[in-house]
Amino acid sequence: MVTLANRIAETGESPTMATTRRVAELRRAGRPIISLIAGEPEFTTPEPVKAAAVAALARNDTKYTASEGIDALRKAVAVKLRDENGLDYDASQIVLAAGTKPLLHAAFLALTDPGDEIIIPAPFWVSHPDIARLVGAVPVHPRTGPDTGFRLTPAALEAALTPRSRVLLLNTPNNPTGALYDVDELSALYEVLKRHPRITVVTDEIYEHFIFGGQKLVSPAATGAGALARTVTINGFSKGYAMTGWRLGFAAGPLSVIRAISDILGHLLGSPNTISQYAALEALRGEHEYRSERRADLERRRALALSLVGQIPDLVVENATDTRIGSFFLYVNVEKLIGRRDPAGKVIATDTDLVDAALEHADVLLVPGSVFGLSPYIRISYVGPEAELVEGLGRLRSFVGHLD
Repeated sequence: MVTLANRIAETGESPTMATTRRVAELRRAGRPIISLIAGEPEFTTPEPVKAAAVAALARNDTKYTASEGIDALRKAVAVKLRDENGLDYDASQIVLAAGTKPLLHAAFLALTDPGDEIIIPAPFWVSHPDIARLVGAVPVHPRTGPDTGFRLTPAALEAALTPRSRVLLLNTPNNPTGALYDVDELSALYEVLKRHPRITVVTDEIYEHFIFGGQKLVSPAATGAGALARTVTINGFSKGYAMTGWRLGFAAGPLSVIRAISDILGHLLGSPNTISQYAALEALRGEHEYRSERRADLERRRALALSLVGQIPDLVVENATDTRIGSFFLYVNVEKLIGRRDPAGKVIATDTDLVDAALEHADVLLVPGSVFGLSPYIRISYVGPEAELVEGLGRLRSFVGHLD
């Protein structure tokens, strides 16, 4: 009999992946499920980006590249980080990989030993703590909430730190809340870290191009006072460039860390996908008008989603009026529904119970706040087809109206 490693029992399958598979099974069985959990917009990859991939194929650029990626793309990423984020990196400080997940794995492996702690503020993206556990680290979750705009405070950070703390993960804009940090908030966090020189900041900035109200991302590494020297910046092409299936991300940081990440990735993955790299090169060098158009479309959808959720009794989007917001999710407080009974008479004791009941009785799929580390909430995505957003939230309103 095969014995699995303990780390498998401690992590398990991604909740969103498991839910997606469940929905597919229900749809095959004839259930008219509407999913409000999408993690990717319905936007398509820009035509020039696809054409660049075709051109790479025609040139027979289909061989392995260096494990850190092709030089031209690393230089282009350095230019992007300089011009858009105010970060001064040499191309040698850039590494590419098949998405941000492998980069997070490699960064955590490079920066922690088994038993070391990674500070991951809650609510968090579902994979962040599991990635920490997979590398043998211990995720620690200081709580954020509506009183701080779902942003980590210096006091909460200080209280979470121990002699085993080695990494602070900052996800800005945040999934699931959309919270975005400004320069003063980030500077205050780095001020705390001055007293803890062994801690490195790792960022996840994948929703950078989906920020609303005319706001822009402040990259944590750009906040000054030594931030650049102790930060690994991780981002990618999936969201802002509509390249989810191309699987390509990048990391930038101190040369010693980037070399370590590159060495780790060389053993784990080899080199990044060659065709995707040439497509990404066009994505960086080409025109970017589509980004503002798509951002405006998502901002309109956010307003629509907020309006529709506002019509559902006892649901509250606590950061609905926050002017520093991004991503494409609403994080909705459902505390007032806890303790009520669903149409079958079952008591809704948790946000997971609520999600299960909404799927069973309304054929609408949501994600419970429990998987993000903060309950009782649900996460609603508004990037799928607009008609499904309207129909799904209409079903949710009817479902809530029938709770006892």
